[in-house]
Amino acid sequence: MSTHGSPNENLLKRRQRAASLHHIETDKQHHLTGPFMVQTPAGSDTLGSPVSITGRSFLSLKPKGGLVADLLTGRWIVNPVSSFKLLMIPVLLYINWELLAPYVAPDLPNPVAPLLLISYRIPDSSPDDPRYAKGYLDLAFLAFHIVFYSFVRQFVTIIICHPIARYFGIKQRGKLDRFGEQGYALLYFAVMGAWGYRVMGQLPTWWFRTEHFWIGYPHWQMKPELKRYFLMHAAYWCQQLIVLLLRLEKPRKDYNELVMHHFITIWCIGWGYLINMTYIGHAIYMSMDIPDALLAFSKLLNYMGWHRLKVASLAVFLVAWTYFRHWLNLVILWSLLFEFELVDEKNRVWAPDTGAWLVWWMKWQMVVPISILQMLNLFWYYLIWRIVIRSLRDVKVTDDRSDDEDDGDDDDDTKED
Repeated sequence: MSTHGSPNENLLKRRQRAASLHHIETDKQHHLTGPFMVQTPAGSDTLGSPVSITGRSFLSLKPKGGLVADLLTGRWIVNPVSSFKLLMIPVLLYINWELLAPYVAPDLPNPVAPLLLISYRIPDSSPDDPRYAKGYLDLAFLAFHIVFYSFVRQFVTIIICHPIARYFGIKQRGKLDRFGEQGYALLYFAVMGAWGYRVMGQLPTWWFRTEHFWIGYPHWQMKPELKRYFLMHAAYWCQQLIVLLLRLEKPRKDYNELVMHHFITIWCIGWGYLINMTYIGHAIYMSMDIPDALLAFSKLLNYMGWHRLKVASLAVFLVAWTYFRHWLNLVILWSLLFEFELVDEKNRVWAPDTGAWLVWWMKWQMVVPISILQMLNLFWYYLIWRIVIRSLRDVKVTDDRSDDEDDGDDDDDTKED
């Protein structure tokens, strides 16, 4: 019996694959393709942020059930009033300690400082060029900034981006929230991309000189700006993953892809920090930030209806994505595979007390997740090309979709003009 299917069976399989790709490309809930579909300002509502956006005042966004209820349910992550209150507790305690401690306990360090400031300054490092180590108190800094990003994300979305969206005729709740998400993404990745560029200028790895990932390992004495940048980035990705895992916002259709991407990203940078590979962790950050900022910008242009400008932006984004997400990512993989031996042999041991963790298998626990990340990026890269081709073909588009583009959502909070 032949092991090959009949021509009709093969044709059916090809059609099924094509139908699946078409479903992704036309899926309004997909994080990549959905925002590039032609936007209809008069569409239906979607369930975006669980925080009501009917009020224009930030103070009107009161937590339902109070701060304690939001703490127990996890809603503080998406309620800016609750996250702001949480932020203010350590800030006020820090200020009080600084004001009162000189009179009460002048020799005691501020116990709240690790939440707000980086810890573990190396005592014998130069005051003009200080260095920092890592330690458990870094988790406190991480936790505080998870709350910080929860507040900033919702504040930017509701207070800054929603009025801009309304100016461009976007009135429905779901589209307002999606516009806000992209506005926050643009702000975050633009700032962090510029900051990462500045930090890389202080490092021997300037513009992906990959041999310095390994030369001089372990890199456990960090410049203060590198440590602050690294931990604040880690807090952002942790906050994003918490929102996804707790389903505090309506999951998108590509929920599993996003969870995998966030988990692998945190895995890579977490291990990089733990085993004193901060240079390679910083390089991974850099390979993601700049193209993500351009992606968010292109999505915003589409929401605003500036389709010709969107096409130009997409072209720039495509070049940036190709270079950063693929070429530089492959450069990092190549370095892992072929430059690992540049590490001094005495440091290719499991000796945490000396900062050396690079036993032979550590190489593969870095190669595997970055390779998976590259495969996920390649899938998105294929979708991006399809989006660009469709945009070039349909620069002048008409709205031929129905008003129920986002099914099953609320319509009770977006009746204002």
